[in-house]
Amino acid sequence: MAEDDADLTPAASSPADDSAGEGSAAAQPIAPEVLKSAYNAFKKRWKLTRLDQESRIGRGPLSSGQKSVIAGIVPPDQFPKAVWDELVKQGRIKYTGSGFYAMP
Repeated sequence: MAEDDADLTPAASSPADDSAGEGSAAAQPIAPEVLKSAYNAFKKRWKLTRLDQESRIGRGPLSSGQKSVIAGIVPPDQFPKAVWDELVKQGRIKYTGSGFYAMP
């Protein structure tokens, strides 16, 4: 029984250590290369979403000629939320709510 208690003690302390690690990781600045890569991925997804929406049936060259009215997109999931929050803080994208972001 003493061995079982010893096995549980480190496991019980590791989630506390993980949450402390997340706090310190969030406090660290994000590398400019990561921000640039995330912003470029966001722009590419925004462009593809806009082109897809504008090419739908009913938006032909002889129609009203309306532009895309995309309110926001879900950013690429290859980057953590902290990266998107930093880009919002820098004013490069804006948060529209419910996990959606848009170009300013």
